[in-house]
Amino acid sequence: MNTEGLFESVPNFSEGRRPEVIAAIADAAASRAHLLDTDADADHNRAVVSIAAARPRLLDGLVAAVGAGVERIDLRTHEGVHPRVGAADVVPIVPLGQSTLADARELAREVGMRIWSDLHVPVYWYGEQRSLADIRAGRARPDLGGPNLHPTAGAVCVGARQTLVAFNVLLPDLDVASARAVARSLRESTGGMRGVQALVFHLPGDRVQLSMNLFRVDETPPDAVLAELSRQGVRLGEPQLVGLCPATAAGEVGSGRVLEARLAAAAARAGALKCRERGDAEGVALARKLESEAAKLAALGSVQPDLLAGAERAAALAAVLRAAKVLDGELEAMLGVAARGLRGAIKGSTEMEYAARVRALDARLA
Repeated sequence: MNTEGLFESVPNFSEGRRPEVIAAIADAAASRAHLLDTDADADHNRAVVSIAAARPRLLDGLVAAVGAGVERIDLRTHEGVHPRVGAADVVPIVPLGQSTLADARELAREVGMRIWSDLHVPVYWYGEQRSLADIRAGRARPDLGGPNLHPTAGAVCVGARQTLVAFNVLLPDLDVASARAVARSLRESTGGMRGVQALVFHLPGDRVQLSMNLFRVDETPPDAVLAELSRQGVRLGEPQLVGLCPATAAGEVGSGRVLEARLAAAAARAGALKCRERGDAEGVALARKLESEAAKLAALGSVQPDLLAGAERAAALAAVLRAAKVLDGELEAMLGVAARGLRGAIKGSTEMEYAARVRALDARLA
């Protein structure tokens, strides 16, 4: 399977309360790239849109989505607990498959230059040399445009990173000061858990929320953080995953929101569209089956048998689309990343229990 030249992006927009605006942004992204997920939060007044595509289509999808946000969001009237510098606040580029972080950095530069040249919104580069916290605290000037920001859209922070997991949890028994102490105990920067960033927000209704980014998910998945909080005796509200989660880190929190399953679902939807466009009865019938499979994959659970079944189905989809003559390099890459990512989440005990199925899957992926 081809896994080259594929990227994910998870742009964050400063709008989580107006469904029509969020839909317009998502539709703009989906007109060029593959839409994986849209996740809006009214308290933060923020929406996270997850898309994937090969380089040129991801570039066009991001510029279209940022343009839709710039047109519809006015920071002068924006309210929300999450810190921000722009209407389209953060645009991270994430390498998938054989793409590298260096490739993602090159694409991030291209995206930033297009945002400035096409939309006239200043751009900050963020990443290893400069953090989002530095930018939001006013410790940096825009790298493109500026020094004045766009009057209604502010600026856009563009960078490259590896996959991370963002999730929130309410702390019903703690006040803000106590919750901040818990956050400090978790942060890598203050000697806590590897790859954990944590903030505390005071939400309407006197709710206290612990908001976390896990940027070393192979070492510290969400379940490990929840276990540590329980070990500390902290009573937890319902965890809230923001966006999607890679299969290897999904655990209970990621059920129905597995990144690789959404990639496979998007490939199935794209294949269905191509089959339907042919107009013949056979193509329409296959399109219906692919659309049904896409819906099931999008809701894939995160227990081990589900992940194994998802890997098998992603691998089988490539063969189906190839036989239907609608498999292009981008869809093959998406299904390759999906199948291999789901396969990588299978534990040794599951491999032993389903040995024949795993051997057949590995042969197909070889």
